[in-house]
Amino acid sequence: MKILGISAFYHDSAAAIIVDGEIVAAAQEERFTRVKHDSSFPVNAIKYCLHAEAINITELDAIAFYDKPLLKFERLLETYYCFAPKGVSSFVTAIPVWIKEKLFLKKIIHDELGKIDGYQKQKAKLLFPEHHLSHAASAFYPSPFEEAAILTIDGVGEWATASIGHGKGNSITNIKELHFPHSVGLLYSAFTYFLGFTVNSGEYKLMGLAPYGIPGSAEVGQYIQIIKDKLVDIKEDGSVWLNQKYFNYSTGLRMVKDSLWKELFGFERREPEGKIEQRHSNLALAIQQVTEEILLKMAAEAKRATGSENVCLAGGVALNCVGNGKLLKSKIFGGIFIQPAAGDAGGAVGAALAAYYLVFNNERKIIHPDAMGGSFLGPDFTPTEIEHAAKTYKAKYTKFDVFEELSAQTAKIIAYGNVVGWFQGRMEFGPRALGNRSILGDARNSEMQRKLNLKIKYRESFRPFAPSVLAEDCNEYFDLGQPSPYMLLVADVQSKHLNKLPENYYEMPLMERLYFERSDIPSVTHIDNSARVQTVHQETNPRYFSLISQFKKITGYSVIVNTSFNVRGEPIVCTPEEAYKCFMRTEMDYLVIGDFLFDKKEQPAWKCEDNWRQEFKLD
Repeated sequence: MKILGISAFYHDSAAAIIVDGEIVAAAQEERFTRVKHDSSFPVNAIKYCLHAEAINITELDAIAFYDKPLLKFERLLETYYCFAPKGVSSFVTAIPVWIKEKLFLKKIIHDELGKIDGYQKQKAKLLFPEHHLSHAASAFYPSPFEEAAILTIDGVGEWATASIGHGKGNSITNIKELHFPHSVGLLYSAFTYFLGFTVNSGEYKLMGLAPYGIPGSAEVGQYIQIIKDKLVDIKEDGSVWLNQKYFNYSTGLRMVKDSLWKELFGFERREPEGKIEQRHSNLALAIQQVTEEILLKMAAEAKRATGSENVCLAGGVALNCVGNGKLLKSKIFGGIFIQPAAGDAGGAVGAALAAYYLVFNNERKIIHPDAMGGSFLGPDFTPTEIEHAAKTYKAKYTKFDVFEELSAQTAKIIAYGNVVGWFQGRMEFGPRALGNRSILGDARNSEMQRKLNLKIKYRESFRPFAPSVLAEDCNEYFDLGQPSPYMLLVADVQSKHLNKLPENYYEMPLMERLYFERSDIPSVTHIDNSARVQTVHQETNPRYFSLISQFKKITGYSVIVNTSFNVRGEPIVCTPEEAYKCFMRTEMDYLVIGDFLFDKKEQPAWKCEDNWRQEFKLD
């Protein structure tokens, strides 16, 4: 049985194909169009998925779309009615779009699929699982658990903003839901907006800024109290009530009412790219801690409602790896699985799996450690295609016949302080680069974070980097306690690797604290001595495992810096040509694509126009 799953029209459009219950291909549309968080119908991603498995579109048993558009329209109308006469300008903007396009989504889907050779509208079986069911299915069915609680938390689906479900065998039962406009995801996004970042893409920046807040300080405590007194009422079961007096997302064109938030917190909204001050970091820490409190209460309620020892997480809030780390540490659940593409892109996988198990009632096969296959579900490229890309730019390279020799040479290059673009095998599905489309450096190098941020990624200096560590060595460096293959858990750096902080540490200016050498792996040790850990497993990524193993032989350390292969505002590179262009546009020192090694010093002068700042909108 072959089922295509689709997510589209909000953000992070994607497609996925499952064959007899196995996820065989999945990709986000942005990787093909080069438009970050592309919301358009994922024609390119669908074509890739079909091509990857040599499937003709007429062979599909079903096509599943990740939500129910008519329910969303119902929510839109009811919200405007409830808040009337407020929101007239937003109503006038939104309703014509819905009437013209989204109410006729089935026709639009048929029209878009008609761009694919062989599509026959009359034979296509279209299915529309609810948004949170798609999320829940994306987390539970690939998990290694026969039975588990399912916690889905995001901005909003049709009506639901958070839900607790119970998965057992091939079934999912919805137990309870929190409904719009009361939403943890939208609360977090409101602070994303107020602190000058882009909603639906900058939430991870807010999470990265939070550790620069001063824990236990009077200002952080004051902000937390304001949030709880004025903005959100947190119930014991984790449900929330948001005071709509202060928010504008229900009927307006902005997330919050700026003037009222200025009164609450004592400063105006930070302008995008504006200077980051200590108060901004303190407010980020405050909302992060409030969010963690809500998450833990929701998790405890999920445990109470299901009696399960396991939990599966999905929805955009499940990408908050700091909160996930706190959940792991709480030991509310014995087993945790988080969908690596927890946001809307993962809805494509979930929609297809929901159809396979819930509509067609197929028997579930449980795969260990999980059924995502390391999330390496995107395109890969042959040596011939790599050579062709190199010839296009008259690039100089060395080709290795024995991969172990290449990984040993690359490990030595990294150990000498160089930055390496690393492009191998199938592209990752989801927002994280996991060792196939990555930029790598030496975690021991105190200058590496500054170099990567300012000269390679061209992004804010406070942005942290993740460590990739051999799975069997993880506990040597990090207090984690379980594998983290998808870079979705934050853990503390082990105390034996930490340096002593000066007594006036929290009195130092923010940037001085940033560049203080806190550990012997400073480039992956965040300002609060934590790290967003990726454990690397030989079974799912033998080439990346080989590279880090070779690095360990040279240095004694089995941990390196891993960040996504792109510049700011650019989707992660998909093709060898995109990798080479990114390599030449930046101050990367070396590039490895498959078995090919490129040295920047040997490359011909880069004559292409470097207009990436115009080409890619800064996120």
